[in-house]
Amino acid sequence: MPESVYLVANGDLRLAANRKCWPAQQRAEAAVIAAVESLGHTIVRGHPYDDAKGHGFIDSQKHGMQVFRQIPPTAPLIVCEAVWQYSHHLLHGLYTHRGPILTVANWSGEWPGLVGMLNLNGSLTKAGIEYSTLWSADFTDAAFRDGLARWLGGQAVTHDTSHVRGVAEAGLPADALEQGAAFGAAFRRRKHIMGVFDEGCMGMYNAIIPDELLHPTGVFKERLSQSALYAAMREVTAAEAQAVRDWLDARGMRFLTGSDEETELTDAQILDQCRMYIAALRIADDFGCDTIGIQYQQGLKDLSPASDLVEGLLNNADRPPAYAHDGRLLYAGEALPHFNEVDECAGLDGLLTYWLWRQLGYDPENTLHDVRYGEDYQGRFVWVFEISGAAPPQHFIGGYAGTTSERQPPMYFRLGGGTVKGISKPGEVVWSRVYVDKGVLKADLGLAESVELPRAETERRWSVTTPQWPIMHAVTRGVSRDQMMARHKANHIQVAYAPDRGAAVRGLAAKAAAFQALGLEVAICGTL
Repeated sequence: MPESVYLVANGDLRLAANRKCWPAQQRAEAAVIAAVESLGHTIVRGHPYDDAKGHGFIDSQKHGMQVFRQIPPTAPLIVCEAVWQYSHHLLHGLYTHRGPILTVANWSGEWPGLVGMLNLNGSLTKAGIEYSTLWSADFTDAAFRDGLARWLGGQAVTHDTSHVRGVAEAGLPADALEQGAAFGAAFRRRKHIMGVFDEGCMGMYNAIIPDELLHPTGVFKERLSQSALYAAMREVTAAEAQAVRDWLDARGMRFLTGSDEETELTDAQILDQCRMYIAALRIADDFGCDTIGIQYQQGLKDLSPASDLVEGLLNNADRPPAYAHDGRLLYAGEALPHFNEVDECAGLDGLLTYWLWRQLGYDPENTLHDVRYGEDYQGRFVWVFEISGAAPPQHFIGGYAGTTSERQPPMYFRLGGGTVKGISKPGEVVWSRVYVDKGVLKADLGLAESVELPRAETERRWSVTTPQWPIMHAVTRGVSRDQMMARHKANHIQVAYAPDRGAAVRGLAAKAAAFQALGLEVAICGTL
C-alpha cells in the first residue's frame, strides 16, 4: 500500500479572518481529498478542527511546530490553501520535511488562496526547499488530476516556462540597454537608504532581502519601529492633519464615510491616517530614507487605522504637502516610494523604477499589486491585480477625481481606515518582480497591457475579490495564466506605466540592464 498522504491548512494569525474564511477552506479541502482518494490513496488531515476557535487552520508558528511534530517526516505532504496564509507558521516544518511537498490552491479570488500559495511558493524558493505546485477551480479538471497523479506516483510536477529568456536572447534595443547599465552603475555608487518599519510582515519570508544580498546593490536598510511612527503621529497637530484632508477634498477625492467606527469609515479615522502620512515623511526625512515600507498588519493595526491611504499618497509625485518641524517642505515635488507590507523586494524594485522612469521621462509612479485572480474576457485572459489600497492615484482613470476611499474590511482592519481605490487606466505597463532564489537575488520582467473593461464587469470582479481595493485589469504579453503561476515567486507584482508600446520596450530594456548592473540575475518573461 502507498504511504498515506498528509494534508495541512495554513491560515492567518487573526482569529476573525480565520473564522470568516473557514467555509471556503472546507470546500477546497473536500475537493482535494476526494481527488486524492479517487486515485487510490488515503489522506490524513495533519491537525484537527478547533471547536473553541471555530476553524481548522494552523494559526501561529507555535501551533505549526506542534503539528509538524506529529507528521511522519517522509510522508507525502499537501499544503492546501483557499485563504491568505502566514508562511512562517509552517516554513519551519517544510525545511526539515523529507517527503515530497505539494502546494495547492483553489482558483478563486475570494480570500484568496492563490495569493497565499504564491507567497508560500516564493518563501520555499528562497529557502531552497523543493516542492511541486498545482491550482484548480474545482479540482476535477484534467490538468489538476494529471499533475496530482504524477505527484502521487513519486514524480515532481513540472509546468511550461518556455516564456522565460535571458536578457541577451530577448532582442532588446542596445541603446536602451546601455542607458540602463549606466543608470544602474550610478544608482549603485550613490547609495540609498531603505527605511523598514518592522521587518517580516505577515510571515512573508520571501519579502525579506538578506543584508548581504541587498548591500551590493547600493541599498542599505534603516531599521525603524512602528512604535516610533505611532509616537510621531501623536505630535502631528489637528490643523496639520486637516490640511492634508482638505487638499485631497479639493482634488476631488471622495471619502465614503459614516458614523459607525466598527463597520464604516469615519472622519476621525481619516484624520489619523493624515497624521500617519505626515509622521512617515518626517521620520523618513530624519533618517535620509529614499524609500520606506510600513508593516502595519502587526502591532500598528492595534493602535491606529490602516496605513494604505498613507502608502498610496506617498507613491504619488503629486501629493499633499507635508512639512518638517522646522517648516521645510518634505520631498518637494517627488513621491517617497513606499513598499506595501514592507516587501523589501518591491522596495528595491520601486525605488530603482521611480528614478529610472524619471530619467526616461515617463510618469515615475509605480506600485505593487497582489496577483489576485483572473478570468477570460472576450477571448483574452485578464488578470485581476489588486492591492489593499496603496496604489497611487496617478495610475487611476481620472486621477484623484477618479479615486475613492472606503473603509477597510473589519475582519482584517479592526480600527478601520480608508483605502486609495480606483480603476487603473488603460495603457502599456512594465511588470517585474525581484526575488531571492537559494541565495541569489533575481528579477523577472515582462510587458502587460492595462485594459479597460465595462464597468459592470469591473464591479463583478470587485465583488468576487475585495471591492474596497484598487484594481488593475492586466493582460500579460506572451505569458499565459499557468505560465505566470508556474514561474512567479511572490504574491506581489510591481507595475509601472510607459507612454506607449515602444517606450515600454525601452523601459523594460533599461530596467533589465540596470538590475544587472546592481548584480541581479535577470530574466525576460513573455513577448515584446
